[in-house]
Amino acid sequence: MTLLALAAGYAAGGWVADKSPRPAWVYGGIAGASAWLCGAVLAAEPAAFFCLRFGIESGSVLGALFLFFVPLALLAMVGPFFARVLTSAVTAVGWNVGRLTALSTLGSVAGTVLAGYVLIPRMPNSMTLYACAVALLLVAVGYFAVWQRRTLAPVLVLGGVTAFLGFLGAMRPPFAPQTGWRELYRGNSNFGMLQVLESEEGQARYYLNDLLSQNTYNPQTGQSLSLFTYLLHGLGRGYAPEAQTVLCIGLGIGIVPMQFAREGARVDVVEINPAAVPVAERFFDFDPARVRLHLGDGRQFLMTTAERYDVLVLDAFLGESPPSHLMTREAFAAMRRCLKPGGVLVMNAFGDFTPGRDFLISSLSRTLAAVFAQHRIHAAGNGNVFFVASDRPDLTLRQTPDFAGVPWMIRGRVEEAFASRRHTAPDRGRVLTDDFNPIDFHDALNREELRRALALSYRPR
Repeated sequence: MTLLALAAGYAAGGWVADKSPRPAWVYGGIAGASAWLCGAVLAAEPAAFFCLRFGIESGSVLGALFLFFVPLALLAMVGPFFARVLTSAVTAVGWNVGRLTALSTLGSVAGTVLAGYVLIPRMPNSMTLYACAVALLLVAVGYFAVWQRRTLAPVLVLGGVTAFLGFLGAMRPPFAPQTGWRELYRGNSNFGMLQVLESEEGQARYYLNDLLSQNTYNPQTGQSLSLFTYLLHGLGRGYAPEAQTVLCIGLGIGIVPMQFAREGARVDVVEINPAAVPVAERFFDFDPARVRLHLGDGRQFLMTTAERYDVLVLDAFLGESPPSHLMTREAFAAMRRCLKPGGVLVMNAFGDFTPGRDFLISSLSRTLAAVFAQHRIHAAGNGNVFFVASDRPDLTLRQTPDFAGVPWMIRGRVEEAFASRRHTAPDRGRVLTDDFNPIDFHDALNREELRRALALSYRPR
């Protein structure tokens, strides 16, 4: 969509520059782009929900076309227009075009760094978009105030009205309040929006990343209410009951690392999102002093550490799926190198065993089999799938956890998952490698359905 808008803008800018090379045209286009973006701030949520009826893929493209095609095309007119205006002789065409293209590219670099590393992690997206619109408006008003004062009044009126509408959109809460819940925290980060929601009676607290629930916690009892936390810890202890050293790739809200630490294990935690740490500490009783915390990418840590562990827990999720670079043959080989002889890898994934939709699960099974001597699959039917792998030829549960401490509402499913032994069809998957890892493509349908259901659950009633 962006490339199509730029192509349209370049063509339109060149045509307008040849027909009437007056700077007022291009500055009017900048003012128009500002007005459209202010409207986009206000219309983003209803437009997104309307387009959702066409599916995630088509709806995303249609929504982006409606919200951003026009302003991007108007702004793209600037380059060819000024190349024409600044060129007085054919001999200067190359210099002028090259200079403007270089300035445009450097501006794109600066804008990307500013947005990605400063604005998005620290400001709501609506405010970032609104600030961009206001900056464009000031550029246009500045031109008309100095060189086109006779037309300044209508520009100011248009700019004032649209800026006010954009301000209303930027100040509006981005999501409708959820009945029965109150929001304790919301903040952007380098890896999506983080939220903490709590039930009105205070017995359940949710941690969300980009609206996807990552964990549930009872602040009154200090217990997780999510099945996967008991499986990750319990399977690690079940297959390696004497484990003294544990590596957790993915902090979450710190429940699994804290469980191992309270039992006396030395725990290393690798977390890629620094913003998650204070949230876990403030709202979920995570104590960084009980573990050794490493901020960075899990794959990089695996390739550089000299430590060896009895248990490696892989629970790294971005959005609705684990990062694909942590699920290749090379990544699993790095994990095996970080395990002591007889050590155990416990991995949380989210997949479907239905034929035709089981590419991810089958591929993970084949890839683990290419690296480890044995692996087992546990699942409880809720979408979470747990892989246990080791170089031990006799990979069996050596200890059954005490389920009495598991909250009653999930105890049955936890017991079911421990008892289950699931199998895949190897021919419906492939060994995943760094060179060829198509899981994002083949698992797209499962992820889109999850994301669509999640979005609809937040739709204002």
